[in-house]
Amino acid sequence: MRNTMRFFVATLAVFALFLSVAAVTASGLPQSGDDVSVGAQLYDKWYAQLGVTPPQGNHPLWERQSTNTRSGPDTWRCAECHGWDYQGAAGAYGTGSSHYTGFPGVFVLADRLSEQEIIDHLNGKLDPLHDFSGLMDEQSLRQLAAFLKNGLVDDSAFIDPVSLKAISGDTANGQRLYEAVCAACHGVDGQTLVLRSEGIDEGLGDVASRDPYRFLHRSRFGVAGTVMPIGRDLGWSVAESHDVLAYAQTLPRRNEQSVPSGAGTGSQPAPQVGGPPSDVFGGILTGLGVFFGMFGMSLLFILGFVAFLGAIVFILRKQK
Repeated sequence: MRNTMRFFVATLAVFALFLSVAAVTASGLPQSGDDVSVGAQLYDKWYAQLGVTPPQGNHPLWERQSTNTRSGPDTWRCAECHGWDYQGAAGAYGTGSSHYTGFPGVFVLADRLSEQEIIDHLNGKLDPLHDFSGLMDEQSLRQLAAFLKNGLVDDSAFIDPVSLKAISGDTANGQRLYEAVCAACHGVDGQTLVLRSEGIDEGLGDVASRDPYRFLHRSRFGVAGTVMPIGRDLGWSVAESHDVLAYAQTLPRRNEQSVPSGAGTGSQPAPQVGGPPSDVFGGILTGLGVFFGMFGMSLLFILGFVAFLGAIVFILRKQK
């Protein structure tokens, strides 16, 4: 009987540890010390990630281009200059895209530089107009460099450069992953959370179809300043992230006529995908969606724990 009780206590402790780890993973919070994920969110929108007010006016380098007509905070974002595919003018934000600036990509450059050399680029040692040292602290610059050095993925072979459709991908597996993680907040049809982009309401199907590189970046690393489950924390492989994108592109769209934002030469300007609505009502809906999604996951773990405990009690009673 004593050995049985020891076994019960040990098993209970292991299950409790598993439960706590699973709950943290399900919450989508960045893993402790995961500089790549934090750096990716800084690349997305560093001022939202740091919780600071963006600088006034346009970035000093913005005057070197005249094709991208955006202004203000967007001009200070890494992704707006270098693209969500990290290829800059050579990628989806090339000629024909409303995001075209002519600025180079970071994919090839970061591969041949050390993290310290990347930091030197970020703090303006090579170009004084590219100095972010007064805007980000040393840790943030290091995290951004860690992402640029170790987190970039070349997805160009997986996405058609004109239609921006996924060329391949296991949609059945993508549906399984989507419904297990993303549907809790975005809904089975991707319409529960309304995503705002320059005054236009969009669903997740719109985002995946119109700006797949942004979809991949954010599903892997999260959205700056937003708590959400992310593929990197969940252990998704590159292939699995492609599967999720391929499935998400089959979801219904709110704006069937919207033009892909990087659809090659001759494409028309398209709205820039934003995060959840910034208005108060939209923010409340977003918060409720996240809360009930995480509550549902937690409830499943609790029910599993209760069933496990009941089975142990049943076994102990049978042994008496």
